[in-house]
Amino acid sequence: MASKTIFEQIRDGEIPARIVHETETTLAFLDAHPLARGHTLVVPKEPYEHLQDLPADLSADLFETVHELTPVIEEAVDADASTIGINNGEAAGQEVPHVHIHIIPRFEGDDSGPIHAIAIDSPDLTEDELDEIAAAIDA
Repeated sequence: MASKTIFEQIRDGEIPARIVHETETTLAFLDAHPLARGHTLVVPKEPYEHLQDLPADLSADLFETVHELTPVIEEAVDADASTIGINNGEAAGQEVPHVHIHIIPRFEGDDSGPIHAIAIDSPDLTEDELDEIAAAIDA
Protein backbone atom coordinates (compact mmCIF):
# COMPACT_ATOMS: atom_id res chain seq x y z
CA MET A 1 0.00 0.00 0.00
CA ALA A 2 1.34 3.42 -0.96
CA SER A 3 2.05 5.85 1.81
CA LYS A 4 -0.46 8.61 2.45
CA THR A 5 0.10 12.10 1.11
CA ILE A 6 0.32 14.92 3.62
CA PHE A 7 -3.21 15.94 2.61
CA GLU A 8 -4.56 12.48 3.44
CA GLN A 9 -2.78 12.69 6.79
CA ILE A 10 -4.45 16.07 7.42
CA ARG A 11 -7.82 14.60 6.37
CA ASP A 12 -7.33 11.72 8.81
CA GLY A 13 -6.31 14.01 11.69
CA GLU A 14 -2.78 12.62 11.80
CA ILE A 15 -1.23 16.03 11.08
CA PRO A 16 -2.67 19.21 12.57
CA ALA A 17 -4.06 21.81 10.19
CA ARG A 18 -6.25 24.88 10.38
CA ILE A 19 -9.27 23.43 8.62
CA VAL A 20 -11.58 26.20 7.46
CA HIS A 21 -14.22 24.25 5.52
CA GLU A 22 -15.28 20.66 4.98
CA THR A 23 -17.87 18.93 2.84
CA GLU A 24 -18.55 15.27 2.25
CA THR A 25 -15.96 15.20 -0.56
CA THR A 26 -13.66 18.21 -0.03
CA LEU A 27 -11.48 19.74 2.63
CA ALA A 28 -10.07 23.27 2.85
CA PHE A 29 -7.30 24.41 5.17
CA LEU A 30 -4.80 27.23 5.52
CA ASP A 31 -1.53 26.64 3.68
CA ALA A 32 1.28 25.88 6.14
CA HIS A 33 3.63 28.04 4.05
CA PRO A 34 1.33 30.84 2.88
CA LEU A 35 2.11 33.17 0.02
CA ALA A 36 -0.34 35.68 1.52
CA ARG A 37 -2.59 36.09 4.55
CA GLY A 38 -5.48 33.65 4.13
CA HIS A 39 -3.77 31.42 1.51
CA THR A 40 -6.00 28.36 1.52
CA LEU A 41 -5.74 24.94 -0.11
CA VAL A 42 -8.84 23.10 -1.28
CA VAL A 43 -8.43 19.35 -1.83
CA PRO A 44 -10.62 16.40 -2.65
CA LYS A 45 -10.70 14.07 0.35
CA GLU A 46 -9.80 11.14 -1.88
CA PRO A 47 -6.33 11.27 -3.43
CA TYR A 48 -6.09 11.92 -7.16
CA GLU A 49 -2.73 13.04 -8.47
CA HIS A 50 -3.81 15.14 -11.46
CA LEU A 51 -6.85 17.26 -12.24
CA GLN A 52 -7.71 15.05 -15.20
CA ASP A 53 -7.83 12.02 -12.87
CA LEU A 54 -10.82 13.41 -10.95
CA PRO A 55 -14.26 12.00 -11.71
CA ALA A 56 -16.53 14.74 -13.12
CA ASP A 57 -18.77 14.88 -10.04
CA LEU A 58 -15.79 15.28 -7.70
CA SER A 59 -14.32 17.97 -9.95
CA ALA A 60 -17.62 19.83 -9.71
CA ASP A 61 -17.61 19.50 -5.91
CA LEU A 62 -14.04 20.76 -5.72
CA PHE A 63 -14.71 23.83 -7.84
CA GLU A 64 -17.99 24.49 -6.01
CA THR A 65 -15.99 24.65 -2.77
CA VAL A 66 -13.51 27.07 -4.36
CA HIS A 67 -16.43 29.15 -5.67
CA GLU A 68 -18.02 29.27 -2.23
CA LEU A 69 -14.85 29.96 -0.24
CA THR A 70 -13.15 32.59 -2.41
CA PRO A 71 -15.34 35.55 -1.38
CA VAL A 72 -15.37 34.36 2.25
CA ILE A 73 -11.56 34.26 2.34
CA GLU A 74 -11.27 37.65 0.63
CA GLU A 75 -13.60 39.19 3.21
CA ALA A 76 -11.86 37.48 6.13
CA VAL A 77 -8.48 39.04 5.29
CA ASP A 78 -9.81 42.21 3.62
CA ALA A 79 -8.27 41.21 0.27
CA ASP A 80 -8.83 43.18 -2.90
CA ALA A 81 -8.85 40.07 -5.14
CA SER A 82 -7.62 36.49 -5.36
CA THR A 83 -5.44 34.36 -7.56
CA ILE A 84 -6.73 30.81 -7.98
CA GLY A 85 -4.20 28.23 -9.15
CA ILE A 86 -3.45 24.57 -9.65
CA ASN A 87 0.01 23.14 -10.21
CA ASN A 88 -1.02 20.11 -12.28
CA GLY A 89 1.99 17.81 -12.41
CA GLU A 90 5.56 17.88 -11.20
CA ALA A 91 6.81 19.98 -14.15
CA ALA A 92 4.26 22.64 -13.15
CA GLY A 93 5.58 22.76 -9.60
CA GLN A 94 3.18 20.29 -7.96
CA GLU A 95 4.96 19.10 -4.82
CA VAL A 96 2.23 16.94 -3.29
CA PRO A 97 0.85 14.25 -5.64
CA HIS A 98 -2.74 15.02 -4.61
CA VAL A 99 -4.84 17.57 -6.53
CA HIS A 100 -5.09 20.84 -4.67
CA ILE A 101 -6.33 24.29 -5.56
CA HIS A 102 -4.66 27.37 -4.13
CA ILE A 103 -6.83 30.34 -3.20
CA ILE A 104 -4.33 33.15 -2.70
CA PRO A 105 -5.73 36.47 -1.47
CA ARG A 106 -4.29 39.45 -3.29
CA PHE A 107 -3.86 43.02 -2.13
CA GLU A 108 -3.40 46.28 -4.04
CA GLY A 109 0.32 46.94 -4.29
CA ASP A 110 1.41 43.43 -3.22
CA ASP A 111 3.79 43.35 -6.22
CA SER A 112 3.20 39.62 -6.71
CA GLY A 113 2.18 39.93 -10.35
CA PRO A 114 -0.40 38.03 -12.38
CA ILE A 115 -0.36 34.34 -13.29
CA HIS A 116 1.30 35.36 -16.57
CA ALA A 117 4.42 36.18 -14.52
CA ILE A 118 5.19 32.45 -14.15
CA ALA A 119 6.13 32.22 -17.84
CA ILE A 120 9.64 33.61 -17.89
CA ASP A 121 10.17 32.69 -21.54
CA SER A 122 6.84 33.07 -23.33
CA PRO A 123 6.78 31.37 -26.74
CA ASP A 124 6.54 33.46 -29.90
CA LEU A 125 4.10 31.33 -31.89
CA THR A 126 3.25 31.74 -35.55
CA GLU A 127 -0.33 31.86 -36.79
CA ASP A 128 0.11 28.31 -38.18
CA GLU A 129 1.35 27.02 -34.82
CA LEU A 130 -1.61 28.64 -33.06
CA ASP A 131 -3.98 27.05 -35.59
CA GLU A 132 -2.38 23.61 -35.07
CA ILE A 133 -2.67 23.89 -31.27
CA ALA A 134 -6.27 25.07 -31.48
CA ALA A 135 -7.16 22.18 -33.80
CA ALA A 136 -5.48 19.65 -31.51
CA ILE A 137 -7.38 20.95 -28.47
CA ASP A 138 -10.69 21.08 -30.38
CA ALA A 139 -10.40 17.39 -31.30
